[in-house]
Amino acid sequence: MLEAVLPSLQSIREPIAARLEEVQGDLAAMVRADYDRVDEVADYVAESAGKLLRPTLLLLANEIGGNSSRHAVRLAAIVELMHVATLVHDDSVDHSPTRRGRPTVNGRWSHQVAVIMGDYLYSRALVEIGRFGDVEAIQLLASASNRMSIGEMRQLSAHDALSTTEDDYYRLCEDKTASLISASCELGAMFGAPAHRGALRRFGHHIGMTFQIIDDTLDYTAGEELTGKPSGLDLREHKVTLPLILALPRLSTEGRQAVRTLFANPRPSNEQLTGVIDLVAAAGGIEGARSRAQTFAERARGELAALPPAEPAVQALELAIGFILQRQR
Repeated sequence: MLEAVLPSLQSIREPIAARLEEVQGDLAAMVRADYDRVDEVADYVAESAGKLLRPTLLLLANEIGGNSSRHAVRLAAIVELMHVATLVHDDSVDHSPTRRGRPTVNGRWSHQVAVIMGDYLYSRALVEIGRFGDVEAIQLLASASNRMSIGEMRQLSAHDALSTTEDDYYRLCEDKTASLISASCELGAMFGAPAHRGALRRFGHHIGMTFQIIDDTLDYTAGEELTGKPSGLDLREHKVTLPLILALPRLSTEGRQAVRTLFANPRPSNEQLTGVIDLVAAAGGIEGARSRAQTFAERARGELAALPPAEPAVQALELAIGFILQRQR
């Protein structure tokens, strides 16, 4: 029996490959400051760009209906700029020395430089979106930016592993991740086929939730070569994510005490981390999280059902769902 071919980034990007290259050019130009120290760090950040998921989704959404706009390329670069700014700040907050095998800004320079550069990238995004003169687009991105900050604060405050609920976790994911992905898809439709704006906004929300759940699950199952961060890093930083939340009610008294002990230790040992990861896996937390991700993915597929099925961009969005889900393996 032949195995199903898993979707690749290349196949997803095929309908918008040329426009995505324009995004990368715009992004590189946006981060320039004509000040050597800022340009040095900004160039390094631009070179570290990852999957460009948000620009890809924005451009695909913009292709639907055949009314694609040059504005969407600029918006896609702005959205990625906002996303990169959050990564720079996150790495500083988490004291992460590497991301995807490369030193972070705070790892290569300092935490002070990381904070300033994160602020700079955000402000550059604000300058660029302001040039559009489109109040609604500004409001969408400002709202997403505000929600991302709230999401980060939620995560910083969610250190009591035994009291965090599944609903608490979903609110965090909505703010931290789904808000910007949803806004990206909605912006693409705004400057393309506005009739599809609602469906694509909801699609973005659901696929954003899927992405974050899978990302958090990988922390329990994958090594640095896949996720760009060491397995167990979230636990090491006392972050409470869905696999742990789902496992806790099924743990024995001794298992729950092991979790308490890990979260009480400022520097948990590798043995503690491995022990809790094994407990979570045995209690079904990882499989439960994958099941929840699949549910959100199906909701995303449901929103695509309202769009023209024969359009290459719609087919690419369908592939994007599979691509995100495959990260669990």
